[in-house]
Amino acid sequence: MIQLKTMLNCIDNSGAAVVECALIVGQKRHATIGDRFVAIVQKQRGARDAGMGVASAANKVKRGDIRHAIVVRTKKKVQRPDGSVVRFDDNACVLINKSGDPIGTRVNGVVGAELRRRKWSKILSMAPTHA
Repeated sequence: MIQLKTMLNCIDNSGAAVVECALIVGQKRHATIGDRFVAIVQKQRGARDAGMGVASAANKVKRGDIRHAIVVRTKKKVQRPDGSVVRFDDNACVLINKSGDPIGTRVNGVVGAELRRRKWSKILSMAPTHA
């Protein structure tokens, strides 16, 4: 369950490492796998390794940017219609633009299969595996 102020790992190559949930789109309480939310980039990937000018040229987003995102993994257990229960080690998301297309071109790590029912097949096709 993702709610206000929750910190999530960003698992695409958009340039963000950690994002914070600022608003859940279309819901009041919490988001689960496949839900859309407004995210604030808290930590930029690779900013501490190289100079800021070099890192920001390759990254599509930078610290403080406000973007939309999709939840792809949650620590909270999710029960599927067939009775199985799935739980991941962390909370993770993928950044998207306002039209719903992913900002990054690659997804690193496993994503939940619930994205198929929520019509996020673009994210599923970029992911190496789904559980």
